[in-house]
Amino acid sequence: MKLHQLRYFVAIVQNGMNVTTAAHKLHTSQPGVSKQIRLLEDELGAPLFLRESRELTGLTEVGQQVFNRSLTVLREIQSIRGVTADLTRAQRGTLSLATTHTQARYVLPPVIQRFRASYPDVELHLHQGTSEQIAELASLDRIDLAIATGGEAVFSEFVLLPCYRWHRKIIVPRDHPLASVQRPTLKQIAAHPIVTYVFSFNGPSSLQELFAAAGLEPKVSLTARDADVIKTYVRLGLGVGIVASMAIDPIADADLVAIDGAHLFPSHTTWLGFRQGALLRGYTYKFIAELAPHLTRDVIEAAMGEPDRAARTELLQALPLPAL
Repeated sequence: MKLHQLRYFVAIVQNGMNVTTAAHKLHTSQPGVSKQIRLLEDELGAPLFLRESRELTGLTEVGQQVFNRSLTVLREIQSIRGVTADLTRAQRGTLSLATTHTQARYVLPPVIQRFRASYPDVELHLHQGTSEQIAELASLDRIDLAIATGGEAVFSEFVLLPCYRWHRKIIVPRDHPLASVQRPTLKQIAAHPIVTYVFSFNGPSSLQELFAAAGLEPKVSLTARDADVIKTYVRLGLGVGIVASMAIDPIADADLVAIDGAHLFPSHTTWLGFRQGALLRGYTYKFIAELAPHLTRDVIEAAMGEPDRAARTELLQALPLPAL
């Protein structure tokens, strides 16, 4: 069994069972990859893939087990390389982040700007998506750090660190009936169509549940994953917008009235996560400190060293958490 065979095998799985795509990303030939997979299966004495004609359609039970262990092997090798790189090339490397549109658009720009000033030779890769899409990238080992709000259950293998708290804000055009109401009620909001995030109507403490608990049934005019899209349709008069507090730009959104919704909606915590056992480069600690200064290296290493999730949560709950 050779290391490159495991790498080829993992690449095929991570590219949707497409050998040609995997070979392209590995900068090698498709026949060469196929040959190495056959040799690996011969050595193991069992097929790794389910096949229909010449197409790969999934993993066998053995294939799934080999895939899980191959990921572990490749991660450990990457960590070994990271140890050397941190000592010999501390200012160079790559950092792959996955986050939501709101974080990427409104929170991360100054963080990344400060980070780049300290580490101009570190190559940053920024991926955007929902919590579920971020979790998929994490499961495929395509990111170093995840930054999101909610969805913690799908990151069971990640160490999750709280960054900050935030509330929702209600946004309306300046000529809207709610524009002069400082503390609107759910009933007042439900009297108008609502424009908000797709995920806001899923999971515990969702808007839907809040309105239902008050005996109200809101009329949802539009849902979107992008705060800028929500604001666009609020401007067009499609309804009352409900967005994250940090998604309001005092200058760009001066034509809108932003009303604090903290008296109506629960607070949310944005967290940062990385895989348990991951080797964090020195510049990764620097990036985390730029995003959340209370997450010092000592705090991070204490969280990493606590394998029990409940005990780790108790440890982190003692941290002073800023609000945006």
